[in-house]
Amino acid sequence: MHREQTGAAGDDELPVGPLAGFTVGVTAARRADELGALLRRRGAEVMHAPALRIVPLADDSELLAATKQLIDSAPDVVVATTAIGFRGWVEAADGWGLGDALLDRLRQVRLLARGPKVRGAIRAAGLTEEWYPASESMAEVLERLLDEGVEGHRIAVQLHGEPLPGFVESLRAGGAEVVGVPVYRWMPPEDIGPVDRLLDATVARTLDAVTFTSAPAAASLLDRAERRGMREELLDALRHDVLPACVGPVTALPLEAHDIPTSQPERFRLGPLVQLLTAELPGRVRPLPVAGRRLEIRGHAVVVDGELRMVPPAGMALLRALARRPGWVVARSELLRSLPGAGRDEHAVETAMARLRTALGSPKLIQTVVKRGYRLALDPSVDTKYGGA
Repeated sequence: MHREQTGAAGDDELPVGPLAGFTVGVTAARRADELGALLRRRGAEVMHAPALRIVPLADDSELLAATKQLIDSAPDVVVATTAIGFRGWVEAADGWGLGDALLDRLRQVRLLARGPKVRGAIRAAGLTEEWYPASESMAEVLERLLDEGVEGHRIAVQLHGEPLPGFVESLRAGGAEVVGVPVYRWMPPEDIGPVDRLLDATVARTLDAVTFTSAPAAASLLDRAERRGMREELLDALRHDVLPACVGPVTALPLEAHDIPTSQPERFRLGPLVQLLTAELPGRVRPLPVAGRRLEIRGHAVVVDGELRMVPPAGMALLRALARRPGWVVARSELLRSLPGAGRDEHAVETAMARLRTALGSPKLIQTVVKRGYRLALDPSVDTKYGGA
């Protein structure tokens, strides 16, 4: 992933958005452009790696068979789970010359929607839903159906590629006949390269967060890591250093099954997901009072007194090593070990340090301690607070 670096200190001063200096991975297959634009608008750098691709089933025999079955024998209830899936079903039926018959049948049954977006797709088709949960939770849909009683009822569920944990099983356990309507499927991406690069960046901690908008994408990323023999490294990164942000609890299930704590917005939308990152990523940065300045070390850049300073990767590695013990002297030999591919020549530390100071625009932030190493010039008034960090 290339980041343009500039030389002069003045050229590096950029306006600071709430996500400036952070890099966010996007695993979404659909609406990825929208999510990426929202993140970039707030200053983030985005790495897009669709973990799955959506394959429409307009020519699929399963969808055709399910559609004919429902037209010929009316269900009692139809549950629509996604707007894109419901629209795709109606469009596929139109292509087979069954559109009018399907809509007529759906007008005669109880039509439940997963949430307001699905409700909009239902209304756009000229239909009216009976009910939808404001929470957009399939668990709430299931609870309503079971409370009403489903024994002897025939219930059609528009499948949407994501697992519905216990939903179909619970309906069948309650005595219902369940007909699945598979409108589209998730498949592995045709080009696995971006996914591998995202995995490598996550394990290397050069990503600050990874976003997930579907459970299959999360499961697919874990599966790819397993295939590459790096699952434990990925789990460790997501548990401790890289923030996994999920659009909702269903999306988070594959991650939480591996004891990965996730962050989720209260409303299951892209906008609130970005707002969550806008709040959480800067909150994970501890500002340091250094040489009378306020220093924030973000993912791939530094904020000095509100000014964003772009720092080369080697400089970021040195700065992180110094910040682990702010105010304490860090030996050149230790700093050398923090430099990727630096070898054994401590001159590499001096070269990278000179570039770091230039990038920061304030050489006094880092002090040279003769014959010992370097230290962040932590303000004396806060030495006791940060010195033992």
